[in-house]
Amino acid sequence: MKKNKIEHYSDKEALDFHNTNKSGKIEIISSKPMTSKRDLALAYSPGVAAPVKAISKNPDLAYDYTTKGNLVAVISNGSAILGLGNLGAIASKPVMEGKAVLFKRFADIDSIDIEIDSSDTKEIINSVKNISKSFGGINLEDIKAPECFIIENELKKLLDIPVFHDDQHGTAIITSAALINACDIAKKKINDVKVVINGAGASAMACANLFINTGVKNKNITMIDSKGVIHSERDNLNEWKKKFAIKTKNRTLNDAIDGADVFLGLSQAGVLKKEMVKKMAKNPIVFACANPDPEIIPEDVEDVRDDAIIATGRSDYPNQVNNLIGFPYIFRGALDVRAKTINEEMKVAAVKAIATLARERVPDEVVAAMGGDRPHYGKDYIIPSTFDPRLISVIPVAVAKAAIKTGVARKNIEDFDIYAEQLKNRLDPSVAVIQGINSQIKKNQKRVVFADGEDENNLKAAIAFKNNGLGEPILIAKEDIVKKKLYEIGYEEKLDIKIINSTDTKLRERYVKFLFEKLQRKEGLLERDCDKLVRNDRVIWGACMVSCGDADAMVTGNTRRYSSSLEKVTKVVDPRPGEIMFGLNMIINRGKTIFVCDTSVIEYPDANQLAEMAVSTARVVRLFGFDPKIAFLSHSTFGQPATDRTKRISDAVHILKERKVDFKFDGEMQPDVALEETYKELYPFSEIVGNANVLIMPSQHSAAISFKTMKSMSRAKVIGPLLIGLGQAIEIAPLRSSTSEILNLASVAAYSAGVIDYNKKN
Repeated sequence: MKKNKIEHYSDKEALDFHNTNKSGKIEIISSKPMTSKRDLALAYSPGVAAPVKAISKNPDLAYDYTTKGNLVAVISNGSAILGLGNLGAIASKPVMEGKAVLFKRFADIDSIDIEIDSSDTKEIINSVKNISKSFGGINLEDIKAPECFIIENELKKLLDIPVFHDDQHGTAIITSAALINACDIAKKKINDVKVVINGAGASAMACANLFINTGVKNKNITMIDSKGVIHSERDNLNEWKKKFAIKTKNRTLNDAIDGADVFLGLSQAGVLKKEMVKKMAKNPIVFACANPDPEIIPEDVEDVRDDAIIATGRSDYPNQVNNLIGFPYIFRGALDVRAKTINEEMKVAAVKAIATLARERVPDEVVAAMGGDRPHYGKDYIIPSTFDPRLISVIPVAVAKAAIKTGVARKNIEDFDIYAEQLKNRLDPSVAVIQGINSQIKKNQKRVVFADGEDENNLKAAIAFKNNGLGEPILIAKEDIVKKKLYEIGYEEKLDIKIINSTDTKLRERYVKFLFEKLQRKEGLLERDCDKLVRNDRVIWGACMVSCGDADAMVTGNTRRYSSSLEKVTKVVDPRPGEIMFGLNMIINRGKTIFVCDTSVIEYPDANQLAEMAVSTARVVRLFGFDPKIAFLSHSTFGQPATDRTKRISDAVHILKERKVDFKFDGEMQPDVALEETYKELYPFSEIVGNANVLIMPSQHSAAISFKTMKSMSRAKVIGPLLIGLGQAIEIAPLRSSTSEILNLASVAAYSAGVIDYNKKN
């Protein structure tokens, strides 16, 4: 079993992350315009009276006129926070905010965290009951047993919306799916397997219950708590443990494991020994799910058994039992049919959907999004990846169907194929793009120079690049300054990243010679001038490293203006043969991805340059997995109004038509015509109207103004500007870029170094 590299972050990084810009991880924004007096009147008084009266007559209309149908409350009292124990309600807030973020990121569900400062079950039940009308579902989290059982059971009786304790049922659903597939691979019948569950908390009992509902016989389950095997002769069992008390002579884990087919650990590190694994049946199934350290590490299992199927709760091993595969999508399906509850049939439907998905061939686009090599159903792939984008179009459908079939749905879905497509469109496409890039560069690792290595955000990006296994970062920096910065950001251990600077005499002499040969006739520079450039400028040094083959790619910027960095880079590196240089930004907003150029290089491109930009952009957009649909923008649409300034744009369109290029394009047109479907009926002759994903701007200033306005005034995500047409894999981060933005550009540079032949004419 190949172990993956686990990421590491310092406590200070984590604290800074939670306190950057706005404090915390969530915010509330309006989904309706709030700009005019009329907007306010419709949103509040007097317009709000209409939905109030409608809902008072028919409460179900709250799903239509409020956020209820897409809103989940994440509720905790902090009595069992992660593996940290009972730290109180307010201490649980970062975790609950995190859960709310996961709901949004993976299933587009709005969520709000509510921390109840009480350990009294009745008080908690009443608190949730009294606020429940506001929500479409309740997710209970980090509440200790047995209180969590009491709270969930009572709320299910009282409320007509789904109540789901994820610590119990999320783990149970993922583990049950893994068990179905493990039994299939091990050639075991699920109704015959003997299961040992070490642990008797909320998740262990939920797993046992769902195992039974998926075919395991109750009598074949041995559950073990801190006092030993739960057997029928014990007189110290609560009502929940009594359900799993069996008649047996076994009293310890060592007794029970003899001949067992399945071990499920939801307990503590190290309790399962190698000698115990040796005693298990042929093709044993070992699910060691204690976090952060499992009941037994996979390497120890493999030391004594080569026929075992192993899963853990950790991301650095295959077969991670991760609730993230379940709860967002289960709630998505339940909310979409306005379910009154999440019943056993819906859970089993989710189990079967997850198990089935792992057996299907993983298509190319999913491999790219998930990262790593193509997984194949087998011992090391019994559970889908948490980043498998098919999860959102598979699990909610299964859950919704089960809800409708069992009569707990308030709303029917007429066409499940259309529903599945709608679910796919809820995903943020930028995530898949970056995951796809990172997948490729992990397999073909490159040496990437971080030219501004003493800048804090560049340093953090380099560390993340290294820790994520994306490649080999190289810092251009002074080592003593880096050490000081490391201490400031909370990294006290030795940094395993190469640091280089102009004190390396051998390299400096080589780069001076390279630069002198390049610039002596071009700029009339003397050798001493080149030496000064190389010694004093990190961008020049880094560009020489890439040009001379001492690195594969580089990212710079953030500490100076883009134009200044570009001027330095182009002293060392020429444009790629047959291409012009320009800036291309990828902008993602509300599920739509568009590319905008030229944002940073050519001030006022002529018709030929505009046409060349379109050709190069089409190539780049395809590398990102998109089918280019290019619109040439102007203040006019197809000649109306006609002005001298639009001629070069229409000429660019004509040039491409004569070249018979292999992508769709049209223009000139205004931006709303290019992007909004409502214009299709006005211009039915154009395939681009209302359908564009690439916008060629008429000038650099209009491009820069447009994309920066979108970035500043909306919730758009921006990747770029990407420097297209340069003869080496070098990207420039704009001034004051974040760590994530620099990291993304480093990934793009590494990706470009692997897929582009910089000596070949485009």
